Amino acid sequence: MKITRVLLLLVISVASSAAQQLPLEPLRESGQSVTPAYEGWYRNADGTISLLVGYFNRNLKQEVDVPIGSSNHIDPGGPDRGQPTHFLTHRQWGMFAIVVPGSFPEKMLTWTLVTNGRTMTVPMTLNKDYEISPFKDPALGNTPPVVQIEGAKVQGPPRGISANLTTTVGKPVALRPTVTDDMVMDPRRPADAPKLLVSWSKFRGTGLVHFLNPRTADTTATFDTPGEYIIRLQANDVSGDGGGGFQCCWTSVQIKVKVE
Repeated sequence: MKITRVLLLLVISVASSAAQQLPLEPLRESGQSVTPAYEGWYRNADGTISLLVGYFNRNLKQEVDVPIGSSNHIDPGGPDRGQPTHFLTHRQWGMFAIVVPGSFPEKMLTWTLVTNGRTMTVPMTLNKDYEISPFKDPALGNTPPVVQIEGAKVQGPPRGISANLTTTVGKPVALRPTVTDDMVMDPRRPADAPKLLVSWSKFRGTGLVHFLNPRTADTTATFDTPGEYIIRLQANDVSGDGGGGFQCCWTSVQIKVKVE
């Protein structure tokens, strides 16, 4: 009887552990969860600290919208700490950064995200193993692309809104940033790997956003619903998405658009 009971508990334990290994679940077109992803922390020149965060949307086709609130909150100090409300499919790196005092009085932040009936959380601390260098690759000296828009220059992870634009429903608004890069090559990458890639996407907003060409820096965005939006430009150099796990070198720019 004791052996049978032990075996039963073992089976339940293994089954429970397997059920929690959501990253290993097969991807589906829709109905799956979105998992917050803490990517590391780094020190800023002004003495503050930034926590870099992305996410993994397991849906192949379903982009998910989750407003700030009970299903999308960061604590303490939230619910709004600058996180997205619109979630693209697949793994998305370095989507936003949370700036905290150098002393980090909270010691830990937690992002909770509820999508398709599943609650996912991620803790964010200053564990020394999570310190990253998003502005320079220590091995190669590679640095992120530089994006200039509306007079502001941005390099590396986002820190606030870089530009404010206004338009009306159905009227395209011009997006004309300049993007430059140091073009440091990575010998670990194929010689024909793209040297510089840009992409536009919606970060926040209630309606649809149509980019004339989401893969070029110079494009337009059209909105079908009035309100306040944040759109995002990501510029990747040869290091590619996620920088091969080193969190360098790409640049993220957030632009606020008021649609009347």
